[in-house]
Amino acid sequence: MKPERGAEPVATIAALPFHEVLLIGALRARCDGPDEMAIFATELAALYGEGGAARLLDRLDEFLGLTLRHVRRPVMRHGQKCSCVGADEAVLAHLVTISTSGDREDAMLMACLLVRADVAPIVVSLAQTLGLELLRTAPVAPRFPAMPSETLH
Repeated sequence: MKPERGAEPVATIAALPFHEVLLIGALRARCDGPDEMAIFATELAALYGEGGAARLLDRLDEFLGLTLRHVRRPVMRHGQKCSCVGADEAVLAHLVTISTSGDREDAMLMACLLVRADVAPIVVSLAQTLGLELLRTAPVAPRFPAMPSETLH
């Protein structure tokens, strides 16, 4: 049985930039239900702190909520632990990347692949807001114990 075209693997999680991996994780968690979304929110808080995570979750909710309500066809996705990235997942994550870079025309074309044309400008605007929040909110630096060393740098 052939998988749906939107689920065709086009990349691996390891090959993507961190913010796109985060977006794909958010999509998968949201589609899997409130329990998975709560786990995702906890992981986000560990990375970005409570305040940063709350802002990112708000932006993710706006972007994914509107996008998923107005899709042209169901968005195909892989499982939460899958290392593959499906075509639909890649397009959604890359939409945020190109919206943030200021390439609005390409972002509009990509948005029109996902949603109705009348909703595309709003989706691009929300994608840009989300992308800028991701750039603005730096992950909390991990705290490693001081390691004794004979070499000083």
